[in-house]
Amino acid sequence: MESIYAKRREILQAQLREQNIEAVMITAPANVFYYTGFNADPHERFMSLFININANEQFLFVPALDKDAAAQDSDIQTIVPISDEQVPFEVVKNAIGDISKTVGIEAKALSYDRYTSLKGAYPHIDVVDVQNTVNAQRMKKSKEEIALLQKAIDIIEKVLEEGIKKIKVGMTESELTAELEFLMRKFGADGPSFSTIVLTGEKAALPHGSPGERVIQNGDYVLIDFGVVKDGYCSDITRTFIVGEATERQKELYSIVLASNEAGIEAVQAGVPLKNFDIAARNVIAESGYGQYYNNRVGHGLGIEVHEEPSVHQNNEDIAESGLVFTIEPGIYIPEEGGIRIEDIVYINEDGKTEVLTSFPKELHIL
Repeated sequence: MESIYAKRREILQAQLREQNIEAVMITAPANVFYYTGFNADPHERFMSLFININANEQFLFVPALDKDAAAQDSDIQTIVPISDEQVPFEVVKNAIGDISKTVGIEAKALSYDRYTSLKGAYPHIDVVDVQNTVNAQRMKKSKEEIALLQKAIDIIEKVLEEGIKKIKVGMTESELTAELEFLMRKFGADGPSFSTIVLTGEKAALPHGSPGERVIQNGDYVLIDFGVVKDGYCSDITRTFIVGEATERQKELYSIVLASNEAGIEAVQAGVPLKNFDIAARNVIAESGYGQYYNNRVGHGLGIEVHEEPSVHQNNEDIAESGLVFTIEPGIYIPEEGGIRIEDIVYINEDGKTEVLTSFPKELHIL
């Protein structure tokens, strides 16, 4: 029975054949995983899926220390190890021989050093960017991928449910971060999908701030933005809480962000520009008089990577379609005062309808 990875490679090859691209060298670890089933971070070492499209030959080049793992996880028949003392493109050339005139690469993933090494080994080739083709294929999620995403979402919501019980006055942001990341592992995650964000009080005004030694106090905002990786797929959720007692201003700001989040989700459907979702959420905040305190896009795609296509911003004219998964995460961030963000994950299903994959309650929660 043909694997999902083989089917994905067939689709890629068919699309590249139409573009008269005769070979492709995939080097981004997330894309190697998507097309082979082998998920690894090679660090500075060379790793690549190479496909000679005309000859239908497929090679997976991996660091020598990953050879056995690649053989176990991948459905690629020809796995070529590269040891630390070898020159990667010498190994590549010995394995695949001469290659065709046009080779596709992912421009965002291939470093200039690797590009010059490729051209050094094959001076005659034309190198073309196939990033958009790969991105477009990965952007549309299958039912199997949705199930994997849901696993990662279920874990992080369980972590959040248990984690907020540990919040108390006098605890530092770093201590709470440690508690949350312990729970991630306890509940079955393979690890965090990005550096956990825990921001309290006035620090919550920093959309991507880092947790530190600030001590939680009564009346503080506690903004938690985090996710996990499970079986290669990521989750990402944000909720904002208030410790002790909320002021009328905090309640007002929270209600505006919640209304913005819900307006963004309500706007989601297939067949309309992605920008509509951002604009719907943004308008709620702008019309409430806080537009200057909301400067980021409303959402980003989610899957094997925590940030992937599509980018949901107010100038993106691309049309939403079935299979897309992305976040809706508006916020208000007031310097020296604090910030609120509420983030959910949405999916446009086969019928073009919106499914919200996150389920953690969104009403204001006083800790």
